[in-house]
Amino acid sequence: MIDTHAHIYLEEFKDQWEELLAECADKGLKRIYLPNIDKSTIPNLKELSKLSPDVCFPMMGLHPGSVKEDYLEELEAVRVELFDQTSNYVAVGEIGLDLYWDKSFFEAQKHAFREQITWAKELQLPIVIHVRDAFEETFEIIDELNDDKLKGIFHCFTGNIEQANHIISYGDFMLGVGGILTFKNAGLDKVIEKISLDHLVLETDSPYLTPHPHRGKQNKSSYLPIIAEKLAEVKNVSKEFVIDSTSENAFTIFGK
Repeated sequence: MIDTHAHIYLEEFKDQWEELLAECADKGLKRIYLPNIDKSTIPNLKELSKLSPDVCFPMMGLHPGSVKEDYLEELEAVRVELFDQTSNYVAVGEIGLDLYWDKSFFEAQKHAFREQITWAKELQLPIVIHVRDAFEETFEIIDELNDDKLKGIFHCFTGNIEQANHIISYGDFMLGVGGILTFKNAGLDKVIEKISLDHLVLETDSPYLTPHPHRGKQNKSSYLPIIAEKLAEVKNVSKEFVIDSTSENAFTIFGK
């Protein structure tokens, strides 16, 4: 199994890193992809990636929730990291648009999003996109910038079937499926059952969005099998088939 999106490098996990990685190994996780948040999270991200380089794969980006007054300074820190020839970042992420918490920096979010997409294309890296209450605004930008140099994942997909099909129409983007699929009243299962496994990858977004029956607790990458099992139920296929399919899809985006 591959967790395509987890923040287990965060300070709250630091004294648990070795234990968490051991749990993941026991559950059959082979890779965990780590999206950055902002300048403050870079040191831990790099430290964990060095601790377990065969399992933990770092991304570099500025999360839209961290786009504030100092976003140009934050963007510069991301640019320096990405263009450092000694770096080993496998994607530009997590980047995107978020209109849920704070709309006051939305123009800055759009600028940061565009800039980071440009860097990804220049470096031939995939992007990992955060979208919350901003699908149409996100589509407007990707519609404009998408070409054969761009690929990636719409992380934590929670949209409708029309939005899913819009993403699929780009050609080289996957939909990230996480713990929300297990939430009883979320309705995401009704959308996902209409989407081919060819377009899906698994993720936890740890420590957030803990799957049922562990809701209310800290999410962990070792809970990924719960999501795989639910996806298998929704798609009416075996868990093993889900694992094989989503892992191949992850390799399509990030490489083997």
